[in-house]
Amino acid sequence: MSDVARNLETVRARIGAAAVRSGRPADAVRLVLVTKTVPPGRVRLALDAGQRVLGENKVQEGRAKAEALADAPIRWSMIGHLQTNKVKDVLRFAHEVQSLDRLPLAAALEKRLQQLGRGLDVLVQVNTSGETSKYGLAPDEVMPFLQALAAFDSLRPYGFMTLARFTADTDEIRRCFRVLHAIRARARQEAPQGERLADLSMGMSGDYEIAIEEGATIVRVGQAVFGPRPTSDSSYWPEAASGS
Repeated sequence: MSDVARNLETVRARIGAAAVRSGRPADAVRLVLVTKTVPPGRVRLALDAGQRVLGENKVQEGRAKAEALADAPIRWSMIGHLQTNKVKDVLRFAHEVQSLDRLPLAAALEKRLQQLGRGLDVLVQVNTSGETSKYGLAPDEVMPFLQALAAFDSLRPYGFMTLARFTADTDEIRRCFRVLHAIRARARQEAPQGERLADLSMGMSGDYEIAIEEGATIVRVGQAVFGPRPTSDSSYWPEAASGS
């Protein structure tokens, strides 16, 4: 068994245990395996171990990796900040976008999806930490955004995504996740999309068990499976570059 397969087995077991602790079945939480900076050959070790859902932060890297792994049955998720001028490229490989956070991006996605004659699963990204360096809607912007999003026929919102504050303070991490949980509860009652807004994507390698305990249905884990990245996190997370 490869180190990737062993690590993946460990992460899956911890996900299942955390789900049980939260009062849910062990298989209630989906794993998006984050492959940023990981070469295709190493990603294949995870595919050989049965992983089928992969996440990428950068469009160019994701498209190249999807082409290199085109023979494998993969569901690709775009989890990083998405610029409107990258919409055409992201739709060449991504089956969903977890980082929808503004109407111009929704409009650009809708226009291209209409041309392609297809729909797209999306999660609405919320900035629950309040850090100015992070992307995502402020909590009080979510309900108006969902109202406006109802006009886009090709977008299928099914929940929310967030990144907790990068800190050793577990109380603060939990607070961020609880904010998103409360937003979902309100949105399912008041937003046009209603009960379809069922999922919470929250938790990464350092905090995914906490996220599950706070209600996550999707976690985004990479380094816990593939090991430390050779590329600085500032290449992917603006808050890392700002020293947060």
